[in-house]
Amino acid sequence: MAAGSPLDAYSQIVSGVAAALTPAVASLRVPRAGQRGGGESLGSAVVYTKDGFLLTNAHVIGRAQSGTALFADGTNASFAVVGSDPLSDLAVVRAGSATPPPAELGEADELVVGQLVVAVGSPLGLAGSVTAGVVSALGRSLPTRSGSSARLVEDVIQTDAALNPGNSGGALADARCRVVGINTAVAGIGLGLAVPINATSRRIISTLMRDGRVRRAYLGIVSSPAPLPAPLQERLGRRTGLRVAEVVPGGPAARAGLRAGDLLLSAGGSPVAAAQDLQRLMFGEAIGQPLAVTVMRNGALVDVIAEPSELVAA
Repeated sequence: MAAGSPLDAYSQIVSGVAAALTPAVASLRVPRAGQRGGGESLGSAVVYTKDGFLLTNAHVIGRAQSGTALFADGTNASFAVVGSDPLSDLAVVRAGSATPPPAELGEADELVVGQLVVAVGSPLGLAGSVTAGVVSALGRSLPTRSGSSARLVEDVIQTDAALNPGNSGGALADARCRVVGINTAVAGIGLGLAVPINATSRRIISTLMRDGRVRRAYLGIVSSPAPLPAPLQERLGRRTGLRVAEVVPGGPAARAGLRAGDLLLSAGGSPVAAAQDLQRLMFGEAIGQPLAVTVMRNGALVDVIAEPSELVAA
């Protein structure tokens, strides 16, 4: 391979990210609560602070209160669950002994479609596994279900970096070795998803560290960014809104009369151009309060009043 070729440069970036992040990404072994004969779930986690806090997925932790983290250097540490937020699929655990130095967090709101990203995790329990790909899309919504409770993980990053069971809770990083997402699911062949690291997720993480839980409001819609009609672009001074792809039956949005196909323009008097604009409104203070929502439906502007509900753990 010729020195300085595009492939060589690509390989250097990926190997550099792998070297920087692999020590800070642990393989988690989590007991399965209530399973006959024991058993455990496998996942990943990212060292977040010098004093032993790690980030992972809420679905990796489930109902467990503790587990074991295994690091790439061969050391392991027991951990206790500090807090979990199913709506964002984020959880915080704390190791009971020394951990490797923490990873550097980046800013997912700076990502662009087509950008190189590297996934580090423990698929199938194989610690320190690295895959690479690009950002395939931004601002996705991921519908999930736990028992009879429907949930939506908002504003996820879509990537084609190969992910497999056990990658959940691991790092999605940019070319500068900064963690921009926490891998959350394998949605299909060639399709991976990650919770973004941004102002909203930082607020969730700090609240989990402080209180052990996050009071979350939710509307119950699945949405994705969509272009506004040209006249609206000129009138509103922006190019996108949120297209409602699915409305959770019986949820606050359904009760307010929102429909699949609606183009969401504003909520609570604030413009909605991307999923994070809506997600920033969905914290405890919004629960049970009237929320004015404006959508475009069949070429006409429609105003509805929704009342976000509190997400209750199943």
